[in-house]
Amino acid sequence: MTDRLTSPPTVRALLAREDLHLRLACDESALPGQALDRAVRWVHSSDLADPTPFLSEGLVLLTTGTQFAHAEDDPDLFAAYVRRLAERGVVALGFGTEVVRAGIPSLLIAACANNGMPLFEVPYRTPFIAVARANAEATAAESYARRTWALAAQRAVSLAALRPDGLDATVAELARQLDAWVGLFDSAGDLRREHPAGALDAATRDELDGEVATVLRRAARAGSSLRIGPTPFSLQTLGRGGHLRGVLAIASGDLDAESRAVVTSVIAMAGLALEQNEGVQRAHGMLRAGSVAALLAGDLGLARRLARELGHALAPGAIAVGVVEASGALLETVSEWLAGGVADPAPLLFGRGSEGLVVVVAPGSALPETLADRFPVRVGLSAAATWQEFPRAADEARAALRRQRGSVARFGETAASGVLGALDSDLARVLAAAALAPLIDHDTTRGTELVPTLRAWLESDARIDAAAIALGVHRHTVRTRIASAERVLGIDLASFPARAELWAALQVSGL
Repeated sequence: MTDRLTSPPTVRALLAREDLHLRLACDESALPGQALDRAVRWVHSSDLADPTPFLSEGLVLLTTGTQFAHAEDDPDLFAAYVRRLAERGVVALGFGTEVVRAGIPSLLIAACANNGMPLFEVPYRTPFIAVARANAEATAAESYARRTWALAAQRAVSLAALRPDGLDATVAELARQLDAWVGLFDSAGDLRREHPAGALDAATRDELDGEVATVLRRAARAGSSLRIGPTPFSLQTLGRGGHLRGVLAIASGDLDAESRAVVTSVIAMAGLALEQNEGVQRAHGMLRAGSVAALLAGDLGLARRLARELGHALAPGAIAVGVVEASGALLETVSEWLAGGVADPAPLLFGRGSEGLVVVVAPGSALPETLADRFPVRVGLSAAATWQEFPRAADEARAALRRQRGSVARFGETAASGVLGALDSDLARVLAAAALAPLIDHDTTRGTELVPTLRAWLESDARIDAAAIALGVHRHTVRTRIASAERVLGIDLASFPARAELWAALQVSGL
């Protein structure tokens, strides 16, 4: 990200300035890793015994050693001095020789080695102000290089956004400029674009997917940082609060101000692109809804014309119609996911209907199960049909939803229970109990067997002899009980409608 021609202000870069003639007082291998590569924010000089109240973190301290003049043989004094500097965050110590004494005190060298503090000699011919000026120049050069990079990066990103594949090119350019993996997730939490592709291992991807899903569920605009294993990530939401369009993920830790400015520009352009894309998707959604309405109305010709406007034709062959049941906001998310073209297998057609989202699939398609697994929805699915039979198939899908539990309700299972099975509802059970109550009360109070007799008689196609054999009684007994039941119910069981009503009540009640 930094201009390769400009060295960042570090201890190593400061020591590398040949005009300063600085010399490291110990072997680099004796220092902790990266000790010489720590950033230097400023260079300060002080001969106080304890300058730490006046120092800041990331600072190089220069001293001539006057604070040690009266205790050069006290190792505890040197050890405490260096320890205080290290705890304050001082990154290196420079000792000016030939001012108070020749060379660096051996006890100071030992104390710095014990604390992992880089110690270097500043020769008499090099004034402290020259060291401070060198670091200030490096800081200014690095700052200028970062600003120059940020402007160039924003220009490159803007040019990428003008390409035909603007969103993909923008994400790719951001990844190149940051020299990091960048991924763009849609509103359903699917990774739609990534650069470089396949750079994340499966475990990291799975955990990142979960984090993105959590951010999207909150539905609030936010930026967050996290670490997955050794990799730091930054997450930035796209879109407005309550209606997020996606999440931009960057495999990078804390970004500096210039990098954040570039990311902000990408977020703005990506958000605008997604909002514009939303307008297109809204128009496509209206066309899809029109296709569904035309099919429900039996106007196959109009449905075909609308489908062609969407860029595809109604595929010939058998179909199955599914109706997705969920809240309005969730149905919109499902629609966006289907519109994104990532569903596998893809639907033959989908669109909003009066009772939910209608999805047309090939018979045997796994898409209904995929929808139910991915989203908290229920799907009613019709039996195989043709496009001409679309209204009937849609009714079957809705009937399956009403009659069955479970995430995917299939009409074939509903049809297997027959017409009377469809009467299995709370209302039907209440009506059946009310219709049979006089018979049950009569059997309970008088010890008769009107209910079992009626069931046996109806199961025997209303034949007295067959019912008598089934019950093990005389046919006159059956005839007498039927007549009693007619008096109790106040109906004439000689008519088929009356028998059908009684049979349905017996079936629903389970008596």
